[in-house]
Amino acid sequence: MIMVKVPRPGRVKTRLARDIGMVPATWWFRHQVRRLLRRIEDPRWDVVLAVAPDIEGITSRSWPMRFARWPQGRGDLGDRMVRVMRFAIGPVCVIGADVPGITRSHIAEGFAALGNHDVVFGPAADGGYWLIGAKLGSVLHPRALDGVRWSSEHALADSRAAFVRKRVALIRTLADVDTGDDLP
Repeated sequence: MIMVKVPRPGRVKTRLARDIGMVPATWWFRHQVRRLLRRIEDPRWDVVLAVAPDIEGITSRSWPMRFARWPQGRGDLGDRMVRVMRFAIGPVCVIGADVPGITRSHIAEGFAALGNHDVVFGPAADGGYWLIGAKLGSVLHPRALDGVRWSSEHALADSRAAFVRKRVALIRTLADVDTGDDLP
């Protein structure tokens, strides 16, 4: 699953927009997601777009229609990620749309880690993470990621603390794009 928003100025990549402007940040996001979709589409898994806002995201023509779309719903990032993971049947990995380096091999590494672990994280260089996966999303508690300090260097540590009784794997660290300094 890829967490995406409808690419509208002022609604996506707001921290990046402070550095480069709303329209360029929106343009970057739209093209980044399209490149990402081409890079990770693979017959070994289904690519699902977890969209926001819900109704506009489901009907938006911004993304190719061949991908299933699930609404993210309300709440903070943790609420929304856990919600879409709980709908999945079997192992599930959720990724951010703002990581230019994600490839099929990274996604495969996440799913492989779930063979021996309950939860997997793909750390981001800034202390967050670009991937979270669960062997069975349906076993996640709906409030599993409450209290995470999102958009901070504590996001991964806070999230890992929620799974202290689970077998947790970490895979490769990748860089996401939050500000102008992060652009490749």
